[in-house]
Amino acid sequence: MTGKAASETPAPSTEEATAEPAKAPSTEPSAAAAAAEEQPLQPQDPVSQEPAPGAPAAPAEAPAAAKPAPLSEDVPSAPLRLALEDVSSSSVTVSWEPPERLGKLGLQGYVLEFRREGASEWVPVNARPLMVTQQTMRNLALGDKFFLRVTAVSLVGAGPPAVLEQPVHILETIEAPKIRVPRHLRQTYVRRVGEAINLQIPFQGKPKPQASWTHDGHALDMQRVNVRSSEQDSIFFIRSAQRCDSGRYELTVQLEDLEAKAAIDILVIEKPGPPSSIKLLDVWGCNAALEWSPPQDTGNTELLGYTVQKADKKTGQWFTVLERYHPTTCTISDLIVGNSYSFRVFSENLCGLSDSATVTKELAHIQKAGIVAKPKGFVERDFSEAPSFTQPLADHTSTPGYSTQLFCSVRASPKPKIIWMKNKMDIQGDPKYRAISEQGICTLEIRKPSPFDSGVYTCKAVNVLGEASVECRLEVKGELESIRRT
Repeated sequence: MTGKAASETPAPSTEEATAEPAKAPSTEPSAAAAAAEEQPLQPQDPVSQEPAPGAPAAPAEAPAAAKPAPLSEDVPSAPLRLALEDVSSSSVTVSWEPPERLGKLGLQGYVLEFRREGASEWVPVNARPLMVTQQTMRNLALGDKFFLRVTAVSLVGAGPPAVLEQPVHILETIEAPKIRVPRHLRQTYVRRVGEAINLQIPFQGKPKPQASWTHDGHALDMQRVNVRSSEQDSIFFIRSAQRCDSGRYELTVQLEDLEAKAAIDILVIEKPGPPSSIKLLDVWGCNAALEWSPPQDTGNTELLGYTVQKADKKTGQWFTVLERYHPTTCTISDLIVGNSYSFRVFSENLCGLSDSATVTKELAHIQKAGIVAKPKGFVERDFSEAPSFTQPLADHTSTPGYSTQLFCSVRASPKPKIIWMKNKMDIQGDPKYRAISEQGICTLEIRKPSPFDSGVYTCKAVNVLGEASVECRLEVKGELESIRRT
């Protein structure tokens, strides 16, 4: 009995030394019954950090933890290289390496503890030692600031802690701002005068970035433009667009020293004015020639053309002759003999035709045929010409067994005689060749050529005024070895 009591005596002291960071201290080992009754409250005291029981208890037990100085060789040494791996807006991850000395009875695990800034008590993150060298604290609140330390624990007791030198501060993660311009706004955004402009431009960034707009490099006229920005987008609104609202608008999203910009081009247009003037230039036969000047106001955009209409004086009805016609002069034909016509011209752009047209002041009278035309004497022109090639022969490469053709074109009057030669030898009459000359196009077809048909081919054109020739080189290659074997 005495030997057993002596062996059991150090056991409670060892358990107390191991559980000190996570439990409220007990005064004597003999008070086991009282400690059993208070056991449900013990894990809650360090977590809640109640000042009354916790504050005096920590200093009282500090000497007790330092008592087993002779056992310093039995407990582990401090963990090595405690480092901060990652900090987010709600979590922190730390890592370390095992200690150099694991103690006599080996390592049982590690206990990670934290102490809030301004507090004196270290609170364990894990109540029991864990055999890990990396640990993550989650569900943290923005603004939290605390210190971290980790202790290696063995069955004999806990060794000295490794403390993180700098406190950990939980701040909101900064996400660089980015603007996502909708596809239909990546080119010029066109609206008509009087229409509303309502643009929603999404962007990203954390924390909430500041959004601002400029118009052609200047501040917006807030009497005309309304801007509303949220955490995710900026809405640009003009109730009734005017031509002065055209230009380049730039959105800037800024977050501290980071910023993103996007430019949007807006064009506000309206119908163009009519042509400045119109003039009836000439009337002959059943034709009338008109000329007009471009409008002074194009509606803030380029013109798509002009619409020309005619009206018979008898009916007064207008009929369209030309649409989206770009020149400023035209000739109107197929007018009815004996009638008189008025003409008018509209300008047109993306908004449509001008509200009014420019009308000719004079009428075009189409006279009845009473004049006999006296044609001038016809002078026959001499088209005689010596042969000349307008398109020469081109060097050509062919494959054995596949018919090939050589082309050139010649001009001459009278019609020339075409002579084909191979290596300066006339090949007319050879059934292997077929020569065709039509409308000045000279063609030589070589039927199923072989490598022996390679050479220089000449096309000669001859008439009474002279002669001309062109030549090219033909190479027939490929499958040469198989042909030699056969």
